[in-house]
Amino acid sequence: MATRFHKKTKALQRSAGSPIGVFDSGLGGLTVVRELRRLLPSEEILYLGDLAHLPYGTKSTGEIRRRSAECARFLMKKKIKALVIACNSASSVAHKDLARILPVPVLDVITPAVEEALATTRNQRVGVIATYATIESRSYAKALEARSPEAQYFLKPCPLFVPLAEEGWLDGKIAEGAAEKYLAPIRRKQIDTLILGCTHYPLLKSAIAKVMGPKVRLVDSAIPTALRLKTLLQKKGLLSPRPRRAPLKIFVTDYVRNFARIGESFLGEKLKTVKLVKVP
Repeated sequence: MATRFHKKTKALQRSAGSPIGVFDSGLGGLTVVRELRRLLPSEEILYLGDLAHLPYGTKSTGEIRRRSAECARFLMKKKIKALVIACNSASSVAHKDLARILPVPVLDVITPAVEEALATTRNQRVGVIATYATIESRSYAKALEARSPEAQYFLKPCPLFVPLAEEGWLDGKIAEGAAEKYLAPIRRKQIDTLILGCTHYPLLKSAIAKVMGPKVRLVDSAIPTALRLKTLLQKKGLLSPRPRRAPLKIFVTDYVRNFARIGESFLGEKLKTVKLVKVP
């Protein structure tokens, strides 16, 4: 991975009061932040949305690595104590490299979701829905195969779920119609666990659950990722001692149409502190 991390990066002092860094190519990663805020309310979170370069999924592996390194570098300058890669594309391509380079814990959103799904399934039949880019990367397939060779998994791209989530069409005939069209083939595979492999998809959980039925458990990667981060911080003695709810600071490399509405629907609260920044 080509990076420009300065030597001082490795000398940064981490403390329990330091913030957590989270980055994504856009605003979808705010669904991960939403869960972090629920589970770890005392932790200050710095979120970087690289909107000027989205989507990552259509870019080359080298470019995704480069963008991920630059986002990580930006957040490391803010003296973060842990980094969460809230983008599935970046998680699949850049996680191992960033975990090796950076002197702080680095979490992806794929591994926790896969481990949660395998711990949940009763019949060893697991479905994964994601964008075309994530499915084609085989990141979920590789993670499932590595952890449970005997499990059967079924992958399905659901590209229209992203614009539906961003338009706020989360339920009703349009959302349910799209869900039925996409999910009918995977439902016939008799899976009992379905991984929502895109940070946009939890917003459509109601429509997805209606189509899949009550016997299929939906795994939202944000929840196991937040739980894993909490465990890591506890082990390292880095949980914040702050007695009250901590601030959330959002940085973006560009503004997009309906920025506030989309961001607030993902986050579940008002976007209060948003700053436009330049990340090379």
